[in-house]
Amino acid sequence: MPIDAISTASSLVGATRAASRPAGQPAAADTAGAASGSFSDSLVGVLQSVDRTAGEANDAIASMVRGTGDVHEAMIALQRAETTLQLTVQVRNKLVQAYQDIMRMPI
Repeated sequence: MPIDAISTASSLVGATRAASRPAGQPAAADTAGAASGSFSDSLVGVLQSVDRTAGEANDAIASMVRGTGDVHEAMIALQRAETTLQLTVQVRNKLVQAYQDIMRMPI
């Protein structure tokens, strides 16, 4: 998977979706949909991506425990889920900080 620079909110959503997308699926529809949606739609998409990657990690671990899955696939799924969650937490932190800065502005 190629690593792209994150420059806008729409590319943030695209990068998060690309990280959670199985290999071989096209990315053009993700970035086109993110560019035309609202900011709240983008945030909802990111949260759904976090939920999806966590579910995929749980499935990979369950299959590994049953003996049908590979340890490497489970570890990759866990790292993908962790990275997606960390990205989302950092975006939330920046949004809260921006809100607090606006609320501190004198009128």
